[in-house]
Parts: sequence; C-alpha cells; structure tokens
Amino acid sequence: MRVTADLPPRGPAALTRGIALPGAPVDEADAVYARALQRSQLRLALGTVAGFVVVVVAMTLAIALVPEIDRVVLGGLPLSWLLQAFAFYPVIVVFALLYLRTAVRNERRYRALRDRE
Repeated sequence: MRVTADLPPRGPAALTRGIALPGAPVDEADAVYARALQRSQLRLALGTVAGFVVVVVAMTLAIALVPEIDRVVLGGLPLSWLLQAFAFYPVIVVFALLYLRTAVRNERRYRALRDRE
C-alpha cells in the first residue's frame, strides 16, 4: 500500500533581494546600506584580484627574465626553481589576509551605520 499526501498550496514568495527573510518587512535604509556594502565588497574583491595578478606576473617575469637567478644554487637546485615552487605561497597568504582584514572593516562600518539609526 502506498500512502501519499498533497502538498499545501503555496502563495507567491515576497521579493526581498537577499537581505531579509521572506515575508519580513524590508526597511529602505537597510536595503540601501546592504547594497552599498555589496558594492564595497565587490570593489575590494576586484581590486585584490587585480593587485594579486600584477604581483604574480611581475614575479614570473622577474624569474624568467633575470638570468642571474639561475646562477645561484641552493641545495642543488637553481634559485629560480625554488622561487617558482615556494615564493608564490607567501604572496597568496598576504593578499588573503589583506582582503580579510579589509572585508571585516567594511562589514564593521556597515553594522555601525545600520545600528546608528
């Protein structure tokens, strides 16, 4: 024997643009602050990625175009190999920490604006 149940009828969902739970009232000031925070975080992300790409390209070009780097040998390996293997990780960590610190500061400013009202 198979038992089934009908699903309850659903009404149209309220549009909230991702800043509140469906059906909850949306304050216009909160919506403006939330959009400003989203734009700020997007600018930060794009700037961080652009800076990271510039630094990585500069490091890659330096390794490829400076022949003296190959003459230095550490532990039986040319310095250019060691730089390619290990120098990019600290750059990744530095950019990640800078992004994190700035994103937290943006959100702290957003909360301060939102709570001031």
